[in-house]
Amino acid sequence: MEHFPIFFGIKQRHVLLVGGGDNAVRKVRLLRKADPVITVVAPSLCDELQQMAMDGAIVHVARKFQPEDVIGKALVFAATDLDDVDLAVTEAARAHSVPVNAVDKPGISDFITPAIVDRSPLVVAICSSGAAPIVVRNLREKLEAMLHPSLGRLVSFADSFRGAVRATRQSGTARRRFWERFFSGSIADNYLAGREQLAHEQMLKLVNTADRSEDLKGHVAIVGAGPGDPDLLTFRAMRFMQQADVVVYDRLLDDSMLEYVRRDADRIYVGKAPGKHAMTQEQINRLLVDEALSGRRVVRLKGGDPFIFGRGGEELDLLREHGVDVDIVPGVTAATGCAASAAIPLTHREHASMVTFVAGHAGDGIEDADWASLVNSRQTLVFYMGVGKSSEISARLIRHGMDAQTPAAFVENGTRKDQRVIPGRLADLEKMVQDYDVKAPALIVVGKVADYARLQLAQPDAEFEFPADVQFAE
Repeated sequence: MEHFPIFFGIKQRHVLLVGGGDNAVRKVRLLRKADPVITVVAPSLCDELQQMAMDGAIVHVARKFQPEDVIGKALVFAATDLDDVDLAVTEAARAHSVPVNAVDKPGISDFITPAIVDRSPLVVAICSSGAAPIVVRNLREKLEAMLHPSLGRLVSFADSFRGAVRATRQSGTARRRFWERFFSGSIADNYLAGREQLAHEQMLKLVNTADRSEDLKGHVAIVGAGPGDPDLLTFRAMRFMQQADVVVYDRLLDDSMLEYVRRDADRIYVGKAPGKHAMTQEQINRLLVDEALSGRRVVRLKGGDPFIFGRGGEELDLLREHGVDVDIVPGVTAATGCAASAAIPLTHREHASMVTFVAGHAGDGIEDADWASLVNSRQTLVFYMGVGKSSEISARLIRHGMDAQTPAAFVENGTRKDQRVIPGRLADLEKMVQDYDVKAPALIVVGKVADYARLQLAQPDAEFEFPADVQFAE
């Protein structure tokens, strides 16, 4: 982040703007919305600025800039479009510790002015640090279309009840939940739809209701975060993450996922690696129950989908036993996400009409799998948590009749920036793990469709070489 985002109060404070042309007038139009006292220094003014000066909206000093002009100002803007003058303005401002912006010259500016979506008192600012103004403009246009024209008035309406809510709800948690219910509920909808009197009556009733149990009730959302790429998070997942008081998260999550969590939420790591558990599953279950029963909103954030080898069902059972309200948010499961990212179609009209997900970890049933049923020439097998059992997986499938030359592929860190796709044959799974130092998290895809891993050769930074004897499906 090159610039620290901040909203700076300049109401009735003195602001200096140097320049009298088009750049200057655009800046003055924006500044006037914040109600400062604006002094414009320029030998002459364009027509619009001249009219503002005549109307008393700005103070015009009709001469060239002098360094002492910056003294006593809260902010300074250089908008002459003359490099030497703009540089002189910035140097003078810095000499007096006054923040300065040179229009369209981020390299000599202390701050930059972002694109703005104005729904006062709600203001959205968008910035690319000067790198991509077209992207910023396009994003602002989208936000303008998304945000209701009366959203600012709704914010003001809510603000008028702030004191009453504070008086009737003593804890910060209760107040925050009250406002979450308000902004996502029917009162806000009625206000935005123009039914302001009805919204006012509903608000009075809600503020004064005697039963405030909903404001303090605990809840757990078991959320699937997908296989790694934050872009695969669902909107529903992000909504729960933004409302959470505490997030309980796994080892397989990319660190960037936590950027979507409410900033003041507690974060508890409960990751489990082979032979090294931050918490046992029983401890995790107890933690979720205790946090919810204490009145907190909990997000149990899991890689992939919580109900596919994620032990979400066990957590759900215990939470329900203790009367905790639970929401389940499905995620893109590792098999579908990683296979798609590796350009491997799990089903294909010519090669595979079935897909089977198999737990490759001993504790999740590999010993009890019906291996004979897994041997089918038109079936794709996806093994989760199978890196450490690759030799056993290969041996069992071959023993039950699968061709040792069946295509297979590892997808390591699927969907992430450090993803690797390692193709080969069923008989060579263990050798592939050793030769390429395959590490969890990684999936094993077995079946004819695994030949489609060849498409990874199109990537110039591919981290592997294909074995010379591998033949690819055409």
